[in-house]
Amino acid sequence: MAATLYNRDILRLAASLVPDDRLENADGVAEARAPLCGSRIQAEVAFTPDHKISSLALRASACALGQASAAILRANAVGADIATIAQIRGQIADMLSGKAQPPQIWADLALLGPAKDYSSRHAAILLPYDALLAAAENMKLAS
Repeated sequence: MAATLYNRDILRLAASLVPDDRLENADGVAEARAPLCGSRIQAEVAFTPDHKISSLALRASACALGQASAAILRANAVGADIATIAQIRGQIADMLSGKAQPPQIWADLALLGPAKDYSSRHAAILLPYDALLAAAENMKLAS
């Protein structure tokens, strides 16, 4: 399992996360946890006036797959709206369950494909998306 899942590309992505990534003026903040593996992602997000993500900070206490997933999201989310992020999360869940191929929107998502055979890793991979969606929801609750 380790060689298939934790390859050089996954480890490179995981290492690219900034350890104490924060936003000064976040519009929404949330934390998501995966009870099975104990992974945790904290998300801070800011939006443009037309509801596109203008900046995103993610802090991960997760396995390399969860960190790699967070790094992919952080590298690509700016400019997207929250509906697009929810759609991508659904596509990743479908990929992990074997119902679909990797989403084509961000090429690095294909690197997570081998995890489909390891259901105990699915929650960690989806966690960054869950944290971002929760942060956006928290923003709505605050306004």
